[in-house]
Amino acid sequence: MTTRSCPCGLPEAYENCCGRFHAGAAAAPTAEALMRSRYSAFVRRDAEYLLRTWHPRTRPARLDLDARMRWTGLEILGTTEGSAFHSTGTVTFRASYRGGSLHERSRFERVDGAWVYVDGDFPDRD
Repeated sequence: MTTRSCPCGLPEAYENCCGRFHAGAAAAPTAEALMRSRYSAFVRRDAEYLLRTWHPRTRPARLDLDARMRWTGLEILGTTEGSAFHSTGTVTFRASYRGGSLHERSRFERVDGAWVYVDGDFPDRD
């Protein structure tokens, strides 16, 4: 990843990739795009975006992000549904951080036409 490339791992500049979602200039068109933008928000410690894109049913009242956490990469392992033609979807991913990684299968739904994160489980713990 270069200093200008998006943290989500796509080759575009942050401003043209996840940055436009974070700024509210566009909405993520797929569950995978929302997952990538949420990862980038964790990298950039954008708690406001994370809360805004969390399902109202499962959203915490507040989110305290650890300033010491250093995310180092995202790998999308699989997706089901989650396109413009679906109302739900899942994204399985591995997010690496300094000292380890997180493997999660996240669930997404559309609320008022916009993709939101519902919850996730951890396949490595099954």
